[in-house]
Amino acid sequence: MKCPRCGEDNDRVIDSRAVREGSAVRRRRECLGCGERFTTYEAIETRPLLVIKKDGRRVQYDRAKVVAGIAKACEKRPVALERIEAMADAVEGEIAGSLAREISSQTIGRLVMEQLRAVDEVAYVRFASVYRSFRDVEEFMTELRGLLDGRELPGGGN
Repeated sequence: MKCPRCGEDNDRVIDSRAVREGSAVRRRRECLGCGERFTTYEAIETRPLLVIKKDGRRVQYDRAKVVAGIAKACEKRPVALERIEAMADAVEGEIAGSLAREISSQTIGRLVMEQLRAVDEVAYVRFASVYRSFRDVEEFMTELRGLLDGRELPGGGN
């Protein structure tokens, strides 16, 4: 780190503290050339994730949109906010695991649907009706039948 006073690049760290809720480190440094003390900050460099929309536009990934979509699907359902946040975390974990710099909005929608299906079937159907843009009632009923076929019905039968 170059000294702001003399330009020397030889210093020592006097003090380090976590800042910004642990997402950065503040360091007090002392120049070994002139004795000047100065402060530097270190933070993890995050790479931007772009979402490719249906129309081909690319926009920056926004976690708030994922949380809002899940929350809307779960509206008036017995799903706690912590569970909604956990579902968003799981979606982000899948995205981060792929190491891709771009991801389609359809892939994000599919990941959200997987989370919702495991948590609340009504929220899943709500989200699917918007995400899949059903053209008619028959497509919607086909999705519902698939959901019902995948779980055990009351009374032990399928």
